[in-house]
Amino acid sequence: MRRPSIARLLSSAAVAAMLAAGLGGCKTMGDITGSLASKSDPAAETDPRRAAEVYGERYRANPKDADAALRYGTALRGTGQRAQAVAVLERASMAQPGNKQLLAAYGRALAENGNFQLSFDVLSRAHSPDSPDWRILSVQGTALDQMGKHQEARGYYESALRIAPGEPSVLSNLGLSYVLSRDLPRAEETLRKAQATGRADARVRQNLALAVGLQGRFTEAESIARADLPPDEAAANVAYLKQMLARKDHPRTAMRGRPPVVAQDQSD
Repeated sequence: MRRPSIARLLSSAAVAAMLAAGLGGCKTMGDITGSLASKSDPAAETDPRRAAEVYGERYRANPKDADAALRYGTALRGTGQRAQAVAVLERASMAQPGNKQLLAAYGRALAENGNFQLSFDVLSRAHSPDSPDWRILSVQGTALDQMGKHQEARGYYESALRIAPGEPSVLSNLGLSYVLSRDLPRAEETLRKAQATGRADARVRQNLALAVGLQGRFTEAESIARADLPPDEAAANVAYLKQMLARKDHPRTAMRGRPPVVAQDQSD
């Protein structure tokens, strides 16, 4: 039986974008290289598997082609081949250590693969204090959250928000940071701010439903979830939350893996 989406969020050890990986209205930072489109093969723009074939062939023909490595690594991530994406982007980054786009993509892939400390370190080299990138700062925050360094993570989110005020993906990650430290009222407040921007996508609403449901307001959580999910899945999410909260162990134990995180922006 398929687990409800909130169960998958709570127990996931893989990324939805905190970097991982989700995609949509707020896209993921890892894809800062832009569209995967190929003039000779438009299908590569929408089909990660086709993109992996197209750019994989280019990469194998010339592993020093940074653009091919970036696009191939992105396509591998899109098909769930995270370890392979790390290997491709690591090799490319070693060959061109000054290429910040490669470093950013490599750091993103590491985070998706669960290598949070190394991801943080690599991302620190992907931009500089005199030219900060809010997407990278937000991803660094999520890596710190994964390592349990919530206060430090929030400093990175705040820096990102100074550059991109009101950015819903950053606000959503900040809200989930509060979820992880069990400050649920503040988590809800932050996620409602993300929702109120008018630029939030379905993942922001599902994160808000999570924060509301964890406070025991199940009817409201289900109502929020139904905006994007079929009624049966929204109900399954709420049933799962009820079951989790009814357990004798603290609900936080269900969140020891990777937290559910909205992916960061994919565009340049």
